Amino acid sequence: MDNVLSFNRGHVPLLISMPHPGTVLTPAVEAGLVEAGWDLADTDWHIPRLYDFALDLGASTLAAQYSRYVIDLNRPPDDSPLYATASTGLYPATLFDGSALFREGEEPSAAERARYLAEIWTPYHQALADELARMKAEFGYALLFDAHSIRSFIPRLFDGRLPDFNLGTNEGRSCDLSLGEKLMTVCVAAQDYSHVLNGRFKGGYITRHYGQPAQDIHAVQLELAQCTYMDEQVPFDYREDLAVPTQAVLRQMLLAMLDWGRERYGR
Repeated sequence: MDNVLSFNRGHVPLLISMPHPGTVLTPAVEAGLVEAGWDLADTDWHIPRLYDFALDLGASTLAAQYSRYVIDLNRPPDDSPLYATASTGLYPATLFDGSALFREGEEPSAAERARYLAEIWTPYHQALADELARMKAEFGYALLFDAHSIRSFIPRLFDGRLPDFNLGTNEGRSCDLSLGEKLMTVCVAAQDYSHVLNGRFKGGYITRHYGQPAQDIHAVQLELAQCTYMDEQVPFDYREDLAVPTQAVLRQMLLAMLDWGRERYGR
């Protein structure tokens, strides 16, 4: 498969991973989707655009091109569950509201899905691992920011309205505790936004697998409520009036990570 990812190499030890903004479907997935799936509502819409300022900071960026309806890049390759609560798997069978994603009997075949694992999931994770290894070799450490977004109301997944900024550090296991605390100070200062650390979203496979603070690789996930930068209804328009102030907070978060790294490692 061609064009499975978009990668830009930066010059600081920070990688922004964006596993869910993709909208490309394979023929088998597109043919089997129920009508409710046609609008790709569960996409992390516009995330590369929202984080386009990160290139000016010198960060590396990695973004998926294929939809999570094909294969979810933030799930382990053996599809073992990450959450005890409702979630979706490596090959999603349901929409976020719990309804079926595919018409009965029209799901992609096992052979198709094996191809998605080999040709979409594996290249993304290889690029991610390679860039973290390069950063660690050059700087002595690496910082990973896994960028996500989601509708602010999804009753099946969480009660009530989701906080605006949902930081996850796998309960403090994917990064040094002081890095999580530093990011929380940015959230506290952003008084127009709500926030939580290790709430409903503690970090998916990417955060949990690559975040190895004992090995000087520190990973954080941010699940951002989509109402902070876009319309949550079809056609899911990007809202510059909402996005600009949100980007200011995101910029402070990324700068805080870089500052933390320089303070901790001296470079």
